[in-house]
Amino acid sequence: MPNFSGLWTITQQMQARGASTWPTVPGAPTIGTATAGNAQASVTFTAPACTGYPASITGYRVISTPGCVSNTGASSPIVVTGLSNGTAYTFKAQATNATGYGALSAASNSVTPVAPTVGQDAYTTAGTFTWVAPAGVSFVSVVAVGAARDNSGVAGGVGGGGLGYKNNYSVNPGCSYTVVVGNRATCSTDSYFVSTGVVKGGGGQLGSGSTGGTGGTYTGDGGGNGGAGGTPAACSSTYESGGGGAGGYSGNGGKGGNNNVNGCAGAGGGAGGGAGGVPGVSGPGGGGGVGILGAGGSGAGGAVYPGTVAGRGGSGGNNGASGTGGIYGGGAGGGSNTSRGGAVRIIYPGNTRSFPSTCTGNL
Repeated sequence: MPNFSGLWTITQQMQARGASTWPTVPGAPTIGTATAGNAQASVTFTAPACTGYPASITGYRVISTPGCVSNTGASSPIVVTGLSNGTAYTFKAQATNATGYGALSAASNSVTPVAPTVGQDAYTTAGTFTWVAPAGVSFVSVVAVGAARDNSGVAGGVGGGGLGYKNNYSVNPGCSYTVVVGNRATCSTDSYFVSTGVVKGGGGQLGSGSTGGTGGTYTGDGGGNGGAGGTPAACSSTYESGGGGAGGYSGNGGKGGNNNVNGCAGAGGGAGGGAGGVPGVSGPGGGGGVGILGAGGSGAGGAVYPGTVAGRGGSGGNNGASGTGGIYGGGAGGGSNTSRGGAVRIIYPGNTRSFPSTCTGNL
């Protein structure tokens, strides 16, 4: 078989024609689907049945209409960048071999690139809600804090709520997703987004007259378990114990203090437990709570025996009054005291904003 290069003579062309090796370009690819992004679009296609001669396809090109903006690649899909947001585009693909580019495919579906929507939505009251992904939002980051149960009069402290976060979670614009915020007045204390298997802050539970309540667990990319409530068993139920701290963005909540003993500080970035107070002096301390704007400065747990500090609250935590937890997820101290509820916060776009501290503030 002749193997000629450069400018072919008439004789060489006749020999190639006779050997069925006349140079030809590939056929047209079969167009697939165009998907819009921020000032760009991803276009899929399949290879043509006819590869031409030489038979090896060396690449592809995708071209936009309008604008003739193009990009090349070795295979499908090809991302075309430099498009104008708000403009509708269709795309055609073509293959190339050593001979040159072949015919253009049919046009793709029409898509309109859009700039990503920046925002957030916070759910801070107990209940089940429906969140609809805004236009242009394909990824979200979510933090969920479980509610701690209200104390119904038992001496043991309530466990703190867990905190979990999930980053860069894929959603479809216009689609609905479930949001659940835990209820501190019932057993349904877990807070989560979509399901407890995606991201969850587990609820803190009640103790008893002789034991402290368990802290909530978490599901997600990171977070912390809630601290356990303090127990009054060491002395008597007269000395009610401190509540557990809410979980933090990078550590567990601290345990509530036993009777009038200081609570244990949580791990770095976590919330801390309140310590038990002495009745008539300061009351049983509430566990430190957390905020939902990401990791940051810490706050103390509830008031305790004079001169002591009960542990440390996570970002957004503040000093709880006697028996009352911090902002979200703080467990109540022993006795008939109120814990703090749960919360879920969704921020977007999730591929540029992420917990615990990347652009997590209000924008």
